[in-house]
Amino acid sequence: MASPTTKSFDLAVLRRVLAFARPYKRRLWSSIALAIVLALFTPVRPWLIQLTIQKYIANEMAEMVIRVTIYQIAFLLLETALRFVFSYLTSWLGQAVVKDLRTTTYKKVLGLNLRQFDRTPIGTLTTRTVDDIERINDIFSDGLIPILADLLSIICVLVYMFATHWQLTLVCLIPFPVLIVATYYFKESVNKSFHRVRNAVSDLNAFVQEHLTGMYIVQAFAAEDREMDRFRTINKEHRDANIKAIFAYSVFFPVVEIVLATSTGLIVWFVTHPNVSSGVITSFILCLNLLFRPLRVIADKFNVLQMGLISGERVFKVLDNDDYTRDTGTHDPARVDGRIDFEGVSFGYTPEHPVLKNVSFSVPPGKTVAIVGHTGSGKTTIISLLNRLYEVGEGTIRMDGVPVGEWKLDALRRHVGVVLQDVFLFSGSVRDNLTLRNPAIPQERVEAAAKLIGMHDFIGRLPGGYDYNVMERGATLSLGQRQLLSFIRALLYDPAVLVLDEATSSIDTESEALIEGAIQTLIAGRTSVIIAHRLSTIQRADLILVLDKGELKEMGTHRELLQKSGFYHRLYEMQFEKKIISAPER
Repeated sequence: MASPTTKSFDLAVLRRVLAFARPYKRRLWSSIALAIVLALFTPVRPWLIQLTIQKYIANEMAEMVIRVTIYQIAFLLLETALRFVFSYLTSWLGQAVVKDLRTTTYKKVLGLNLRQFDRTPIGTLTTRTVDDIERINDIFSDGLIPILADLLSIICVLVYMFATHWQLTLVCLIPFPVLIVATYYFKESVNKSFHRVRNAVSDLNAFVQEHLTGMYIVQAFAAEDREMDRFRTINKEHRDANIKAIFAYSVFFPVVEIVLATSTGLIVWFVTHPNVSSGVITSFILCLNLLFRPLRVIADKFNVLQMGLISGERVFKVLDNDDYTRDTGTHDPARVDGRIDFEGVSFGYTPEHPVLKNVSFSVPPGKTVAIVGHTGSGKTTIISLLNRLYEVGEGTIRMDGVPVGEWKLDALRRHVGVVLQDVFLFSGSVRDNLTLRNPAIPQERVEAAAKLIGMHDFIGRLPGGYDYNVMERGATLSLGQRQLLSFIRALLYDPAVLVLDEATSSIDTESEALIEGAIQTLIAGRTSVIIAHRLSTIQRADLILVLDKGELKEMGTHRELLQKSGFYHRLYEMQFEKKIISAPER
């Protein structure tokens, strides 16, 4: 049995869904008005047939039968037209709400703190943004308003039956308690199954999305059979949840047919009553069908409504997530010098595992700072905090003396350009990936930046040149080529602060030599933060920060740190020794 809390929560979800229908309230009220009109139309046909049999067949046979038949045909055409309009209105309303809700949800997803993407599988967010919202459409097209129309139709038919012959009506309704009990248990069973179905769909989407993205790893390590076994397990859960719902349907519909047959039999049994005419008997048989037709589907529609509400609950969990980057700052200067100050910054992706511990340093405008350290020491975290991909736990980060939280978010990120080790390219043309579809960047600037990096000739040799489709994640390009494209992208946005996060780690020696001059041109007069494992790439940095387990161990120039014979010196010697060992014998 559903608890009062669950029911009140369903009503809360329904109210929030209906709030998205507010801009379309004229169509909403029109569909409700049509539902009422169609409900009032429901008992008219049985009444006309009763009238035909009871009065006119007995008296003015031919003429009146023709007249009433014409009335019935005209009424049927009118009812059909109204039902078409009703169906179109409810479906249109559902699609309009889905469009607005999907836009609102995707906008919220775009602003979520990155830790949400660290914790939530991409397939789950995809399901909630696309599939779950599509199910909310059913609340309007097959759920709430159609249920209201069916309930009103049932009420109108019952009123007509009681007004015509209340004793026969009571006899017909004797089996109805059985139907009410069956409907309740059917609703509860299917509701639980639909919860399982939605969770299984989410798991399936998450699994398939993750493994299609990582198919190279699956095949490279011959893990196809193991991953197929995992897929079978998830898919079996989806099947079992659906079968349980199918079983409930298989039991419920025969019960409805048995109750209908019993009610019809009771009418036949009651025919011997002297006060019941043949017209009343005929109209009551028609009324039973008009009663049972909505009753057959009302439980199904209620579960469609429940499924929409379940999906709505999942979507509103995304909308109610308050772990997002709040854009409350107002600082948006026309000119940025690029001074960076970290003051006692501590941060952890989870409270119990700090990544940075009381880190403080300053970078003057136009200078280059390099950050080195073992994997997991917190190097990338520093740049993620600088452009507010994550919020600072303790301490303050300033740019040009202003805390980053006081900057307008787009202004801050516009002035901090990032070149990552793992370059992400979207499916689309080379030009779209370089400009990120920014119409303010002309083709001339794109080509000039490509020439500076030394990629213009390479792009020109691609089929279609700058219109070449790089496919999803840049699958048709090598890792080094993708990183070179990311350099062009950074150049085009001309940031005041440039961050290179292991930007040359996957580039061969020839490519590295190609872009070395471009890097020097790029960082000239610009504040730069370079993260690198290869210490040879950072020796000319104005300041080197040495991190270990989230703590700032040493700070100084390359020469100063070597003279200290400390942590940096040991890192340098380890890399130098590796080069000697790996050098070929002559």
